[in-house]
Amino acid sequence: RLFGWKMWPCAFFPTYAPRSGEWMSSRLQGVRDDGFCAARHATFVRREPSAYAKTSIALTRTRTRRSKERARFGTETICSATGQQLATSVTTGSDIMDAMEESSSMKTRREQRRQSKIVCTIGPKTSSKEAMSMLADVGMNIVRLNMSHGTHEWHQGVIDNVRLLNRDKGYNLGILLDTKGPEVRSGDLKAPITVERGDIFTWTVRKDHDLGEMCTEVSYDDFVNDVQVGDTLLVDGGISSFLVTEVNGMDVVSECIDGGVLTSRRHLNVRGKSASLPAITDKDWQDIAFGLRNDVDFYALSFVKHEDDVRFLRDYLRERGCEALVLPKIESAEAVPRLRQILEVADGAMVARGDLGAEIPVEDVPLVQEEIIQINRELKKPTIVATHMLESMITYASPTRAEVTDITEAIKQGADATMLSGETAGGDFPREAVETMSRVAQAVFALKSSPDEQSAGEFYEVPTQTAGDDDNEESDAKADVAYSAAVLARDLNAAAVVIFTRAGNYAREVSAVRPRCPILAFSPSKDLNRRLMLSWGVDSFLIGFDDDPELTVHRAMRQLRATKQVAKGDVLVIVSDMLNGAGDSVNTVQVRVIR
Repeated sequence: RLFGWKMWPCAFFPTYAPRSGEWMSSRLQGVRDDGFCAARHATFVRREPSAYAKTSIALTRTRTRRSKERARFGTETICSATGQQLATSVTTGSDIMDAMEESSSMKTRREQRRQSKIVCTIGPKTSSKEAMSMLADVGMNIVRLNMSHGTHEWHQGVIDNVRLLNRDKGYNLGILLDTKGPEVRSGDLKAPITVERGDIFTWTVRKDHDLGEMCTEVSYDDFVNDVQVGDTLLVDGGISSFLVTEVNGMDVVSECIDGGVLTSRRHLNVRGKSASLPAITDKDWQDIAFGLRNDVDFYALSFVKHEDDVRFLRDYLRERGCEALVLPKIESAEAVPRLRQILEVADGAMVARGDLGAEIPVEDVPLVQEEIIQINRELKKPTIVATHMLESMITYASPTRAEVTDITEAIKQGADATMLSGETAGGDFPREAVETMSRVAQAVFALKSSPDEQSAGEFYEVPTQTAGDDDNEESDAKADVAYSAAVLARDLNAAAVVIFTRAGNYAREVSAVRPRCPILAFSPSKDLNRRLMLSWGVDSFLIGFDDDPELTVHRAMRQLRATKQVAKGDVLVIVSDMLNGAGDSVNTVQVRVIR
């Protein structure tokens, strides 16, 4: 203490400015016991497309005794930075809304320490409210509806149960509607057929009732025009395979290469080819209309071949006031050469490795998966990696070592989510499968890498867009603020980055930088909160925004304390673009300590 001042050590925070290559150092000064603060203004230089722009940052530490509200909410403002104007202190009034209480049964990020998300396919064994509650308790974030199976009435029951869980237990489960797409499937069989290498088997588009023992119908009438002699037919991605030896009228005659047991309605692929079917079938449009009526959060579009397929569905939804995210499933050979074009018009993507591996060489699948993830990270859009992640756990209670490695590599590459299909839809161990995937994700997040090695969740700089890209100054400023928040969170070892957002842009920007701490997003929109659950590291919460931003922040802090998302002594980095008292949107970064 010196002349009534409490002196703080001169703390320097060197921060790298990503766009300019300049370094910024800031110095905290002293604080008077009576609540006055001393601030040192630091200036850093950021390179704009044509010039340098200087931004002034005020670093302050305030503690006002007469503000009982701040003491009650238990926060201390350490620093505040704005990209447009300096934030001014606001005197808080009494709280006008009680914080929203959430169920204690929902695990927090503090308990889970898992940043990647888990998508679970719901089937007959997991469609009850109790079963889905169990899956949510152990890690499920997104519910997948596979429209290739089940009726609209059955899926309606699943949606109703999800809505009840979100309401009664405080979950934020999102719903993903996965279209069937232009699939080619075999017909119904009276009994399973065992085929061995060298057997002759016929695939036909005839509608005869009696096709013989070694023959089955195909659901696609142009199948005989799409295949040629020498093509390889794959059943369910390669469980069995056949070499086409003859195309005769309405029949395709083939010789078995790899034997197995054929059952009804098996998925058929021609290696290296895609069926000449429209991307969105009549059934898909019926399912999309069903999704619109139920306000689902994500649409996974199957067998996308061109960016126009994605753009058409996205425009269709927006014209009807739907903000659901459109995720193309990359699973056809024709989509691979156009990955960037497809991903640029989409809201994210799903890597559907089963069908993709049937249409391109199987050794290329991991390379395409990594490319999709890298492009989406650059575009700041989420990626789901799907298919065969824990396939053995459909029948066994523990995974293979290769499956654990597969999940680990997907998360280390930067995937936002990994998906379970048959494991949770019809497997014998759905709970164990979700628990296993969650534990693997936690282990990856805990990895400590060497300085030259990138690991999942490691802070890194997202590649900046070039001046020729269709980007505007406002989004560029948001990216800089998000990056700066991640730098602060890393350097201060923050417990979380707290974001206040109306459209979700800030949450996605921060998520793309991959800070090594949870991202807690507050929004007044339930729909947006569910959509944010697919983004890496983001947990979302419902809150009403006050005219006074400080009131909103205080209520959010109290809510986080009540739900044990944060604890006493935690450092929080707060990012927002909330309106100030004059009605202007101000981009701010604050650092607060829970008291």
